[in-house]
Amino acid sequence: MSQNESRRECIAAIQEAALAAVAPDAAVRRQLCLEGDVLRIAGRSYPLADYDRIFVVGGGKAGAPMAAAVEAVLGERITAGLVNVKHGYTLHTADERQSPPRIQIIEAGHPVPDEAGRQGAERIVQMLTGLGERDLVLVLISGGGSALLTLPSPGITLADVQTLTGALLRCGATINEINAVRKHISQIKGGQLARQAYPATVVSLVLSDVVGNPLDVIASGPTVPDPTTFADAWAVLERYGIVDAVPATVVSRLQAGLAGQVAETPKPGDAVFARVQNVIVGSNEIAAQAAVEEARRQGLNALLLSTYVEGEAREVARVFAGIAKGMAAHSWPLTPPACLVAGGETTVTVRGTGKGGRNQELALAAALAIDGWENVAVVGLATDGTDGPTDAAGAIAWGDTVARARELGLDAADYLANNDAYHFFQALGDLIITGPTNTNVNDLILVFAFRG
Repeated sequence: MSQNESRRECIAAIQEAALAAVAPDAAVRRQLCLEGDVLRIAGRSYPLADYDRIFVVGGGKAGAPMAAAVEAVLGERITAGLVNVKHGYTLHTADERQSPPRIQIIEAGHPVPDEAGRQGAERIVQMLTGLGERDLVLVLISGGGSALLTLPSPGITLADVQTLTGALLRCGATINEINAVRKHISQIKGGQLARQAYPATVVSLVLSDVVGNPLDVIASGPTVPDPTTFADAWAVLERYGIVDAVPATVVSRLQAGLAGQVAETPKPGDAVFARVQNVIVGSNEIAAQAAVEEARRQGLNALLLSTYVEGEAREVARVFAGIAKGMAAHSWPLTPPACLVAGGETTVTVRGTGKGGRNQELALAAALAIDGWENVAVVGLATDGTDGPTDAAGAIAWGDTVARARELGLDAADYLANNDAYHFFQALGDLIITGPTNTNVNDLILVFAFRG
């Protein structure tokens, strides 16, 4: 085996270990079990004799395996259920499904919502309408839930939401900012699903895809008090100069909220949250720590630096490229062979017409920064398996990436300027292709300094 092949295998093993650690079914089963007629969830007990019906609803890229895990525990005790997932993120074999069709899986659009998602969200609200105190609702939330649980406020169409979403994604707004807007044009987000289900008991099982795991931000917090306001939502549009780029119906809705003509989302202390439990079942920290442990098993010195990485992808890339150089030249903060792990979620301000995602853009910017440095690599990995609107999970930047590209007639700087990292790395064979992983806990950045 060549040195390059060995290094690629090492990187692949670390990636696989990180993803396995946040497999949604295992994450759910760690927190949910049935002991006789008592359902235990994250240290709390729910005697099933107290409930006449159990409903399971939700949305997110990990929804299918999460639903399968719940069905494996509760089986025919489930009255009905419906979970929206991204197109292609279903379980395909009988062994994976392991259940009767108690919980229907609806495939829908992400990151831009579609009609299938809107209809699924509408059916979820209908399912939860009119529930009582002897009803139990399990809500399965994972990355992508904001787009997949789209039910616009009256007067706003799905096309309006699609236009708004596109504008927010292109302008470089953070996920927190995007969700502040989404909450205030929705019938579900920002604690409003809890409001729909009240006075039923609600337990949300959450696979976090947001830096720091703030419950009010993950999938726009459908069962969590909303600390943001109409004023916050309006400020996002003004901050990025996109007031004129979003539909008039959205502008009217937010302005009506500012004027007090539309009720705010439910806030901390609202009675609708008195019977709600929210549980984080998986997170970026778990995946990142698993990557560190596997790197050590591979014989590398390894360190988890942070799981709070944010910022413009190409700027973050230069920082981690500097760390790679520091390890290679000065054995700091780790002595080669070494792997530094970080997690979080960067953003991309799209100015070109190319194809890519934040992890591929990060890798391309890193490739330029480490050009000519031997024995170093920077990896950007989307844990859901799809980085941006592509079929790649990310890409690997090597010290010779730019030189190899030049031999093929490719100018790395031009591709970066055009936001076209996908086609750049595709030509080099350095895309990371995992297929849908059925999980989503933010991104991982792996920084390597190998021995020569």
